Amino acid sequence: MRLKDFKLLYAIGLLSLSVIAQNKVSGVIIDENTLFPIDKVAIYERDFGLLALSNTEGYFQFKTDNKELHLIFYTNNYQVNELDIEITDDVFINQNLTLLSEQLTEVQINARKAKAFELSRLKDVEETSIYAGKKTEVVLVDQSMANLASNNARQIFSQVAGLNIFQNDDAGLQLNIGGRGLDPNRTSNFNTRQNGYDISADVLGYPESYYTPAAEALKEIQVIRGAASLQYGTQFGGLVNFIMKPPNPNKSIEVVVRNTVGSNRLYTNFTSLSGTKKNWSYYSFFNYKKGDGFRPNSQFESKNAYAHLGYQFSDVTILKGEITYFSYIAQQAGGLNDQMFGENPFQSNRTRNWFAIDWLLYNLKFSHRFSTTTNFTFNAFGLNASRNALGFRTNRVDQVDSIEERDLIKGDFNNFGFEARLLHEYQLFSKNATLLVGSKFYKSNNTAEQGPGTNGSDANFNFQLDDYQNYQNQSNFTYPNLNITFFSENIIYLSEKLSITPGLRVEYIKTESDGYYKQINTDAAGNVILNETIEDDEIRKRTFILLGIGTSYKPLSNTEIYGNISQNYRSVTFTDISISNPAFSINPNIDDENGFTADLGFRGNYKRKISFDIGAFGLVYNDRIGFVQKAFSDGSVKSERGNVGDAFIYGIESLIDFNLNKIFIKDNDFSFNYFMNISVIDSKYTTSQVNGVEGNKVEFVPNLNFKTGIKFGYKNLLSNIQYTYLSEQFTDATNAKEGNLSGVIGQIPAYDVLDISLSYTYRQFKLEAGVNNLTNNYYFTRRATGYPGPGIIPSPDRNFYTTLEIKF
Repeated sequence: MRLKDFKLLYAIGLLSLSVIAQNKVSGVIIDENTLFPIDKVAIYERDFGLLALSNTEGYFQFKTDNKELHLIFYTNNYQVNELDIEITDDVFINQNLTLLSEQLTEVQINARKAKAFELSRLKDVEETSIYAGKKTEVVLVDQSMANLASNNARQIFSQVAGLNIFQNDDAGLQLNIGGRGLDPNRTSNFNTRQNGYDISADVLGYPESYYTPAAEALKEIQVIRGAASLQYGTQFGGLVNFIMKPPNPNKSIEVVVRNTVGSNRLYTNFTSLSGTKKNWSYYSFFNYKKGDGFRPNSQFESKNAYAHLGYQFSDVTILKGEITYFSYIAQQAGGLNDQMFGENPFQSNRTRNWFAIDWLLYNLKFSHRFSTTTNFTFNAFGLNASRNALGFRTNRVDQVDSIEERDLIKGDFNNFGFEARLLHEYQLFSKNATLLVGSKFYKSNNTAEQGPGTNGSDANFNFQLDDYQNYQNQSNFTYPNLNITFFSENIIYLSEKLSITPGLRVEYIKTESDGYYKQINTDAAGNVILNETIEDDEIRKRTFILLGIGTSYKPLSNTEIYGNISQNYRSVTFTDISISNPAFSINPNIDDENGFTADLGFRGNYKRKISFDIGAFGLVYNDRIGFVQKAFSDGSVKSERGNVGDAFIYGIESLIDFNLNKIFIKDNDFSFNYFMNISVIDSKYTTSQVNGVEGNKVEFVPNLNFKTGIKFGYKNLLSNIQYTYLSEQFTDATNAKEGNLSGVIGQIPAYDVLDISLSYTYRQFKLEAGVNNLTNNYYFTRRATGYPGPGIIPSPDRNFYTTLEIKF
């Protein structure tokens, strides 16, 4: 099926608004002992989430047409209060809160955080976003018991269903996650955001994420699957949104210092400042990492700084500004072929390969609540960044470095954009409804240049064009891209339990490439017989509409049946068409991809003892871009990247978490949880113009993706054991099992990993320690097509870490 086949989905108009009377619920919240008002108290409803926040005078108000509410009053440093109210008219509430009388243990603190999370997790509506009917998952980073200092994605995302993760560095400098048959490389099949704004190199032309937010600074990570294409971007994977920790509302200054040491001379420092003073609030950090890596020739050093400043003009208006800087330089040990991996998985025959990133993000967000039913947000954001890759690259990864000039690729990324959203709650035919309308303007002007580097061994990222005028791989391109988008979704409640959410996204995309490449031919003796500069200019314009619809049915207050179907689209990236790579060639007819994603699931919890999310999905992927083995006229056989065919990926994803403390122990001094994260997925190419592909499995689809773990805690001592298993998966459309000379093509064998971690808190001190890959398995998760390869990139062997945190 193609995009046009689904235009009948959007048959529901956004018309006919009628208003009925609502009752106002208001009140004042005070300290039980001092009788002083308490601000920033969150007032939740058990089923509907956040309703209001108290102001500096302790006052709050909201409107509702419900006749009964179960209210929950939550803020730091006070006991949680719950209150049932019946509403026949306007209601005024005087609520007293009791200050916590003793220091909480780590188990109790986590229990309070979990309680707040249950109340505030992605409900149908959050600020100016709609999540109704979508498959949403939220990672509470503080409670993940992961190695945060190294951004260990295997542990951080352990309870997100079905993710396929590249694990090839021990510092977490880059995040590589995919799912449902999508290539994990630099998370390029997700729309990646930080606090709601884009952070990838170029959302359209190069959606790879070289910057990964420091896990130690994160409050949570929101993951929304394919139906996010209507609000956040057209990607098949959906949205990954990193939410930074907010400023501490109860202190003018809070300092957190974390120092970590680990295997392979790993050292990291994370220092943050946070606080609130009157209407001002701030959060900032600096993160430093350095280490030798788990292979020879893989040393690294990174620096990451972040600053957030907010000013609250009133209870309904706030302005926030953020700036992020990230840089690192890393030596790259190169890739292996299958024979080399079998002989010694940690060997390296590349001593002159380097990679460097320089990333500057900035954002300004204005939020205003016009009324209790109308919210508005405006985001202005931008990126100035560069990426440099330097090294000896050849199709034969076992070839000895000739110590000649190295291949140098330089990219500069400059983009900015604006996104405005307006969300309005209203009545439609005497039923609740919520309308979201938004628009986005995005403009980028990027460059990519390839040519000869030095013949030295240092990290010199300067071209040597005068010395090597006849170097084979030379090109210089500029990529001006423009994207203008309008999107809308509308929740229509057919009853208190049933809702439908139709939506659309109108896209105008203009991508350009303007530049040249060199064609240089030599005779058998190596003499140059042709050195020609070929101009290559191209403009692609697309205008199209993506449609979707979701539904949600809540038979009980703590369970939900959800479903959705929405269209997806992915444009060709400029690396698909202009970068020369010795490991593969590009099909000149490569084109955009399109398709749709559908979800059907059942989620909820049973008496807070068992929580679950079990669902099925289907992903139709037309004109999928991938690799095939192809024979060329010169007699060589090489991998070619192009549109392989149409694919169908389907499966079941499930996450079940058992609160064993509530089931068996029933003691608040303990925490005891067991989880199972199981995905069973299958796939096939339904049609293909390439011989030998139709009927094959789709790349990056392990049939079984299994993660399980136990978390146990007593007072201030917490522990975690996690096991991960993924079955074998293919890396090309021809389903080659044996690897080729470059190591790019071939099967990724099944692998399993066991991790353990512990933490102990004493007053303002916290000690963390862990062992990753406890059984010391030798495995790999990635066959890189370019840097850091090409070839097999091994995963880390057994490694240790210890972190000391001081908070004051």
